[in-house]
Amino acid sequence: MKTGLMQQVSAIRGLAERWLAEVAGDPAVRAEDGNFVCSPTGLWLALTAASTGARAGTAQELRSLVGAAGPEAAAAARAATAALAGTGGLTVATGVWARTPVYREYRESLPEIRFGHLDPSAPDAASAIDTWVREVTRGLIGGLPLRQDREVLLVLVNALALQADWQSPFRPQDTVDRPFTDERGVEHRVPTMFKELPRPTHAWTAPSRSGSPVNVVALRCMAGHGQEPVQVSFVLGEPGQPAAEVLPAAWAPHDQRRPMEADAVTFALPRLRLRTGLDVTQHLPALGAAQAASRPADFSGISPEPLTIGQFVQESVLKVNERGLEASAVTGYSHVLSASVRPPVIQHIAFDRPFGIVVFDGSAIPLFTAWQSAAPMGADRGGA
Repeated sequence: MKTGLMQQVSAIRGLAERWLAEVAGDPAVRAEDGNFVCSPTGLWLALTAASTGARAGTAQELRSLVGAAGPEAAAAARAATAALAGTGGLTVATGVWARTPVYREYRESLPEIRFGHLDPSAPDAASAIDTWVREVTRGLIGGLPLRQDREVLLVLVNALALQADWQSPFRPQDTVDRPFTDERGVEHRVPTMFKELPRPTHAWTAPSRSGSPVNVVALRCMAGHGQEPVQVSFVLGEPGQPAAEVLPAAWAPHDQRRPMEADAVTFALPRLRLRTGLDVTQHLPALGAAQAASRPADFSGISPEPLTIGQFVQESVLKVNERGLEASAVTGYSHVLSASVRPPVIQHIAFDRPFGIVVFDGSAIPLFTAWQSAAPMGADRGGA
């Protein structure tokens, strides 16, 4: 990991750990039997852009949440965006559309952001942003899940799109229906892939937040010349353990990881498709950023108008199959006013009960986190 990125990686992981408990308890997630996918990196990039223009108490609470505010936040966003640009198969883009003056200093501090004019009275005002979302996410997400009306003065949207193939694909002929026991204890037969890891070092155990062991299986994806490969960690905790306890084991420090006492590791993994829409606005107070979405908010570094966050949303998609994975997340918010010879030991890990997924870029930044709680909906075979 590049030394200059360590602070950003730590901040994103810290935000992820705080946010996962809120996501897992979100009514939208509970309505989907506990399944979810979200992007801590997408949330962090969007909040850091807000933190760049925050002042006074709003800057203090966002600094505590994302690790920086003002010019420091702009520098952190630029460093993280530059690092992510070197990840194979990953596209990162941010756009701002405004109908209020935006300070030149703010625009120039975030040169990677596209700035455009927002005209809610125009018949195609929403479609222009939606078209941008579809293009950046390669059609996985059809538009911005954000209310747009005459009260909205500024809209910021961050988009992540990932398409990557496994370095060692699963063999489609090995995919068969196998049992998966959901969160309620009900068993289902679902299309399940099978693989033997090339080296046991690709699997280990790490402690959950409560200290119990979590099995981690890590797969690498293909990357172009000079690019960092994506790594996907699948995490399986003890039966009944919640997502917020298990998922952080994917980025446990190396000194907490323990190799599996086996000569080989095989594992069974369901094909899956996840889609989650989240109203992040309701999560902000629990995350310590209540002021950002209230009338006392101070974003005077963005515009001369007194702005507050009116709505904050994220929509994410994740597909996993024999060939690889495809994932996208759109995060947006609107501003309104205010040794010895012996028989080989084989360790088999069946992801046949609720499990987690964490997708890392080459700098170990958690791009996406997901929890498969109910019976998986299989991604189409043969294409991510």
